[in-house]
Amino acid sequence: MIDQFFEGNKVFIREDFEKDRKRYDNLAQSQSPKTLWIGCADSRIDPERITHAKAGELFVHRNIANIVPLQDWNFASVLEYAVAHLKVENIVICGHSECGGIKALDKEMQDSYIPLWINNAREAQIRVDAKISPPKNAEEEKRRLTEIEKENVRLQIEHLRTYPIVKKAEEENKVGIHGLYFYLETGVLEELR
Repeated sequence: MIDQFFEGNKVFIREDFEKDRKRYDNLAQSQSPKTLWIGCADSRIDPERITHAKAGELFVHRNIANIVPLQDWNFASVLEYAVAHLKVENIVICGHSECGGIKALDKEMQDSYIPLWINNAREAQIRVDAKISPPKNAEEEKRRLTEIEKENVRLQIEHLRTYPIVKKAEEENKVGIHGLYFYLETGVLEELR
């Protein structure tokens, strides 16, 4: 597999890097992305690819189930750097269909860390299950999962707004916050309200 990465890198240099050399020379000096993208670590969701963004346009933080943890130094340092130093204009939280992290909310797990992590999404599951009847078939279960995935994006936006740096930037109209949802089945990206 590692050999494929090196072969792919040669293609990247030939077909992208060399054709846009000025852009990459500028990026070698500094970055000025306009958006902090908080997304799922799922290998099927590549933020730059699904948005057709170029290198340097997105500052990306990914983890299982696109979580905005309330007490996590890794996440907090990414957020602080993006807002205070890069001065991003937008923060996106992007969920997606068929999210394994959200599916895991319904499972008993023996793992040490995953259950603790996805507990940050538990409230989304509770909210959806309080509004709908228990699913009776696979189609209803899929609909429930989609609703939990979307509600999780909304929940993580709530978590994001508890960070003082975000609250201040939003109050001063320096940053916009957006919830997005990506459908693996169709490739469509939609904004959530």
